[in-house]
Amino acid sequence: MQDLINKIKGTISLSPEAEQYIYTIAKEKVVSKDEILIFQGQSVTKTYYVTQGCLRSFCIDKDGKEHTLQFAIKDWWISDFMAVYSNERASLTVQCITDATVVEFDTKKLNEIYSQFPEFEVFQRKNLERHVVSLHKRILNQLRMTALERYHLFLTQYPDIEQHTPNYHIASYLGITQQSLSRVRAENAKK
Repeated sequence: MQDLINKIKGTISLSPEAEQYIYTIAKEKVVSKDEILIFQGQSVTKTYYVTQGCLRSFCIDKDGKEHTLQFAIKDWWISDFMAVYSNERASLTVQCITDATVVEFDTKKLNEIYSQFPEFEVFQRKNLERHVVSLHKRILNQLRMTALERYHLFLTQYPDIEQHTPNYHIASYLGITQQSLSRVRAENAKK
């Protein structure tokens, strides 16, 4: 929890009252590998800040195929933000890839922090800006980059994730098949 407080203090001036409020609305939680925090189709009331481990968000299409949207590692936030902000049912599932420690927030209580502590809005706005930029880059990379280029970028963004993540999750994130991932890895090894 202190990692998150330090991160917030690195962005904004956090009063002792605001810090105490965060402790009252947050809960540090240890979650096990393969544990599901949000199920596709459910009502979403939680947002998670990762302090240790790796989580992913994914959806399952009508043919039963998984599509990984995001991996979340230390200092990343994860939830189904579309469901949170549009008050819809979850279109994503959030799953632990490894044993992990997260800080869990009730989204309603987290939103109430803005009226009590307006300075916190700056921190959250910056988080949302980073999230939107990240998603836009991801979409453009899927459209403009080769599979090998996307794989290199993936290794840069998530340097230690391959040892903990099944190949089909990585292939799903890259938008390729497992066979294509094997070919990309072989091509990468030649360089």
